Amino acid sequence: MKLLLDACVMYPTVMRSVLLGAARAGCFTPIWSDRILEEWALSARKIGPTGEPQARAEIAMVKATFPAASVTDYQGLEPRLWLPDEGDIHVLAAAIRGSADGIVTMNAKDFPRNILAEEGLSRNDPDALLLGFYNQSPEALESVAHSVNSEANRLSGKAWELRALMKKARLPRFGKALTR
Repeated sequence: MKLLLDACVMYPTVMRSVLLGAARAGCFTPIWSDRILEEWALSARKIGPTGEPQARAEIAMVKATFPAASVTDYQGLEPRLWLPDEGDIHVLAAAIRGSADGIVTMNAKDFPRNILAEEGLSRNDPDALLLGFYNQSPEALESVAHSVNSEANRLSGKAWELRALMKKARLPRFGKALTR
């Protein structure tokens, strides 16, 4: 399954790390556009002056890890497309050009299911998506989650409880499943 990752799931860090860990575990093939990655980099400014440079370094690593993920030449599709927020049309166009099966996004209202279905796409909430992957392959997703948790502990200097970390990352059902 090929899924386009919207900028809102690439930033914040924990959500991105879990999703890309699931991709590395073979749960799906990720795709994105340079414009989506640029939105991630610009969003990282929120954390201060080091946010954007750090995001750009992480983007370089993500691109190296998934060299076939970048979708290009989708702009010609944009004029025929419509979404409630015209600023998201590039996401839909990239998903179509990249032959994605769906879009992973937190922005349900900006990606109506009926419009995506007309293009053969689904809208996937990251929490529900990861919960589904967990139900199919619990060992792989537990390994991903524990690795992300360890990295969060290392970077923050805190001892995050796994379920609390996933809840903070807006992945509450996935976090609950991990701690049953």
